[in-house]
Amino acid sequence: MDNQWNSATKTLRWVRGIRTKVESLKANPKRCPVDPDSDAFGEEVRVLLHGKRHGKYRILFAIRDDAVHIWTVRHSARRSLAEELGQDEIEGKEGPLH
Repeated sequence: MDNQWNSATKTLRWVRGIRTKVESLKANPKRCPVDPDSDAFGEEVRVLLHGKRHGKYRILFAIRDDAVHIWTVRHSARRSLAEELGQDEIEGKEGPLH
């Protein structure tokens, strides 16, 4: 039971941290750099980092008119989205790569 409680507490803390970061975009979303994966989204996508060391996440978002639209939250250890999409295209055309 303690493990479940700790896990739920950590998850809630993580979600609150993400929400706080996203809320900070209201003030000045253009402070964040354009993400190298922007081309994969078909529009200018910016990145806001959340977390420390091994627990770092990339919050990918677009600015449309006066609104911020969150595309996704990705762990920073994952391959870039462009690489993943490229891999999927290759696998879809030629079958899985081994």
